[in-house]
Amino acid sequence: MAFRKFLPLFDRVLVERLTAETVTKGGIMLPEKSQGKVLQATVMAVGPGSVNQKGDLQPVSVKVGEKVLLPEYGGTKVILDDKDYFLFRDGDILGKYME
Repeated sequence: MAFRKFLPLFDRVLVERLTAETVTKGGIMLPEKSQGKVLQATVMAVGPGSVNQKGDLQPVSVKVGEKVLLPEYGGTKVILDDKDYFLFRDGDILGKYME
């Protein structure tokens, strides 16, 4: 469990992108180049939050385990235990999926 060893600072969020679909609903295998970029991810770790102008701590708006919608571009790639994770600021996350 790589995210147990890594704690993001400030308002950063560590996410793991979901895997791209390799087979269509009709059963056709998709090559890598035609697979779309996956914009959904699972939150693996969150920082404590950021400090506003008054000096108060503003907590991060997502929690570990939630599914979120990411922007198409951005984030910092982090490799932990041979797995790819991405760091995003809390404000860069577009939304979260409610169950």
